[in-house]
Amino acid sequence: MRRLLAALALVMTVVGCRMGPDYARPETPGADAWRMTTATSESIANLPWWELLKDRELQRLIRSALEENQDVRTAAASVEEFQARLVISRFDLAPSAEYGGNAFVFNAARNSVGIPLPGGGGVFIPGQGGPTLSNQSAYGGLKWEMDLWGKIRRSIEVTRAQLLARQEAQRAVILGLVGTVAEAYFDLRQLDLQIDITRRALKAWDETVRISRIKLDQGAISKLDLDRFEAERANAAAQLADLERQSVQKENQISLLLGRKPAQISRGSALTEQTMPPMPPEIPAGLPSDLLRRRPDLLQAEQDLVAATANIGVAQASRFPQVSLTGALGVANPQLSSISPGVAFTQYAAAAVTGPLLNATALGYQVKVAEAQSKQASFQYEKAIVAALREVEDALIAAQKSREQGNSQQEQVAALRSAFDLADLRYRGGRASYLDVLTAQRSLFDAELALARTRRTQLVSIVQLYKALGGGWSPADMQIYLQASVEPKKPAGQSTGEP
Repeated sequence: MRRLLAALALVMTVVGCRMGPDYARPETPGADAWRMTTATSESIANLPWWELLKDRELQRLIRSALEENQDVRTAAASVEEFQARLVISRFDLAPSAEYGGNAFVFNAARNSVGIPLPGGGGVFIPGQGGPTLSNQSAYGGLKWEMDLWGKIRRSIEVTRAQLLARQEAQRAVILGLVGTVAEAYFDLRQLDLQIDITRRALKAWDETVRISRIKLDQGAISKLDLDRFEAERANAAAQLADLERQSVQKENQISLLLGRKPAQISRGSALTEQTMPPMPPEIPAGLPSDLLRRRPDLLQAEQDLVAATANIGVAQASRFPQVSLTGALGVANPQLSSISPGVAFTQYAAAAVTGPLLNATALGYQVKVAEAQSKQASFQYEKAIVAALREVEDALIAAQKSREQGNSQQEQVAALRSAFDLADLRYRGGRASYLDVLTAQRSLFDAELALARTRRTQLVSIVQLYKALGGGWSPADMQIYLQASVEPKKPAGQSTGEP
């Protein structure tokens, strides 16, 4: 019997196969080059984020967010969960072992008072003189479900793909958090710059109103001139209040990203002092094909497709008979007061075959469900690739045109500042009307605010391009980041070194 079972196991192991299709990456939409730049092997996505974002305070905020943000912690816990799931699924390939034992003692006596057993189970007769029966036994056994059709191996593929998808999701959360903190920080520095511009404008309007009141008392101007200047001053004061509100709310948003309660956010370099690594006029974006191996959302979508493909094999294998082998070894020691047979050894071996019968049709439709889910995952993967290509193109054009826009606006601000100084000088000398000053100062104020927005857009467009290319975090960067996070202690008043 043992030889028969061993031969059966050998044959089934040799002929065992995996049901369902093996994964093959589908044909994906791609491009040889980007529309707005020349494709090269170089890319800003090759830089770690701390080399792209030079502001020391911004680096400190990002590190704090990576350590304390609840979304990052949740993603890490999800990875740990599926690491354990993968270990559990691999155990299904090995035989399962179990053990057990029992001990039984019964004593019967004559000429004694009977004691009823609970539940109507008879009467127990204590005393001496009757036979005593005892039985002790122990056993250990193995059960092995043979993976004849590859169901277990396909299930392991599913779990492994789910683990890889969770790891890429974790990287996507980290990359997204780095970008979100950087964008929020640049928004805050933009608001700081606009608040400074508005305060300077408000101070200028205060001075204009003061001079206009003196001229009104002297009869040099009309009350209409003073009313117009006071209205412009009030408008600047209202804008200042609105900007200050936005600044506090932006600080609260950054606090949330840091996993903390709302608090004031410390600042580093001003918006006009933010620097990026030296780049040519055309920012290097790398090759479009690099997205498939770099962007975490695309890698996650592909692993979802891998899992869905393997699930087809699981569903198909469920329609076929499952074969399991069972064996056990045991020892028993039955004893009777008058007969003592001694220790007895027991052996048990069996092969079992189980398969679907009445639910075979339902299992067939389960295969169709798995195939439809695989198609959905394939379409989602293709959609993610197209969306990624579009995000890169959008970020490239934003980075290029915001730089051109900023250069033009700087020239505009310089010209308007010169025009305002000349109009103010002529107005004080009585050679220009209030309308010249009013128009020049209002235009300068609006142009300075617009330039601040464009400077913020320039910085954010680089960050968005960096995210769109899948830069900022890779397994190789992990050790570098951990080393950079442990900054050496410096004497008081001395800044720490760059990460």
